[in-house]
Amino acid sequence: MKIINYAIAAILTMMSFNVTAQNLTVDTQNSTINWTGKKIGGQHQGSINFKNGTLVLKKDKVVSGNFVVDMNTISCTDIEDAGYNAKLVGHLKSDDFFGVEKFPTAVLKITNATKFLNNKASISGLLTIKGKTKPINFELLRKGNTFTATVAIDRSKFDVRYGSTSFFDSLGDKAIDDIFTLDVKIVTTAK
Repeated sequence: MKIINYAIAAILTMMSFNVTAQNLTVDTQNSTINWTGKKIGGQHQGSINFKNGTLVLKKDKVVSGNFVVDMNTISCTDIEDAGYNAKLVGHLKSDDFFGVEKFPTAVLKITNATKFLNNKASISGLLTIKGKTKPINFELLRKGNTFTATVAIDRSKFDVRYGSTSFFDSLGDKAIDDIFTLDVKIVTTAK
């Protein structure tokens, strides 16, 4: 009888450590991606929207994640003149930059993460822009089911060449920084 009681106790103990995964879906209406691109003498800012996304947590650690960004939603928020704003957005969507007609989405797939410590985790993933996939690392902050990150991306690694000193010499004051930043807020709901 003692052996049966020990066996039952052992099984119950093991079951209590079996934590189920928390499957989260990106709330695309309340999540935001704000971008900043810099050039000599200035910068531009705008936004872009998530198309969809999922995040899986287990034992306070991200075990997987997949996020799809709708490149057709790219906008500029710092230019008030409608004509100039439309010109810049059209240029960003063109083959000079993101080639949105041919590449309508960008994708981030999380491949590795540390456990959240003080609501922060280090994330590694694969980012695909313009059909090119490159590794990326960033810090993810968590507050409940809302996650935030500031991500620096080197556009030259994704064949976004326009105004890049990585590809063209003698650009002078027409040069555009290769690094652009994304300030990301991901609001999630449980599946």
